[in-house]
Amino acid sequence: MSDAPLCRFETIVLATDGSEFSESAEAVGLDLAQRCGARLILARIIPTDTQHDALSPRRSHDASVTAQGDLDVLEKKAREQGLDALPILRHGVDRHQEIVKIAEEYKAGLIVIGRRDRNDLARLMVGDATRKVVGTAPCNVMVVPRGAQAPHRGLLVGTDGSELGDQAARAAIELAGYCQLPITIASVAVPGQSEERRQEGVDAIQRLQGEAREQGLQADATFEEGRAEVTLIDVARRDNRDLIVVGSHGRTGLKRLLMGSVSERVIGGADCPVLVVKELND
Repeated sequence: MSDAPLCRFETIVLATDGSEFSESAEAVGLDLAQRCGARLILARIIPTDTQHDALSPRRSHDASVTAQGDLDVLEKKAREQGLDALPILRHGVDRHQEIVKIAEEYKAGLIVIGRRDRNDLARLMVGDATRKVVGTAPCNVMVVPRGAQAPHRGLLVGTDGSELGDQAARAAIELAGYCQLPITIASVAVPGQSEERRQEGVDAIQRLQGEAREQGLQADATFEEGRAEVTLIDVARRDNRDLIVVGSHGRTGLKRLLMGSVSERVIGGADCPVLVVKELND
């Protein structure tokens, strides 16, 4: 396992659409960039409908003017906080594709994006655009629900003892170091799990707890039982942690899928930001 930083927070893409669903993501993105000393790319994508825009060029123009005005305000706020900020306004048929392209172009280590509220029936499922950003991004993605704040109490990371679980935990340890916050490392055994797999989880949290403490962090380890997505959210609330970190897939996750079901349900159910860690060289 390489000792190179896993998050590489030198460049952060903050994806905003100017709506109330992006307000918290904007605040979190600015806060993280300040703590990490990162360059901040302010990305605003205007959805285009080629046929409709051709019929109504004035509407397209007005949308561009409004979006540029929003970006100017956000850039000013970032620069007032001493941040290196670059605003980018683009048009695109698929918002997620343009966000991912920007992350690729600027070799970003993190994308910060807001989460749209869902109705009760779909509460645990993530919006299509956000799901596609998480699934296709070349880097880690932080999803921020409306009303959430930047982490200031502590981090919770879930690991199942897999290689990606280790990567998620080490990314969380790195971020906890930047933020100078305590961290809880959790493993959740699902009903019927083999004793071997359970022991792998116990071994992983103890090993990673040791790594975090070597970094000078306050670190706890906890072994839980239950449904992973529900348990992780419950433990975060119980232990007063306001950022949850998960791998994009668990051991049984299929790489061909955009995102594993556990990570998607954690994003959908959490009331705090969720950092989804992608496989290196994914």
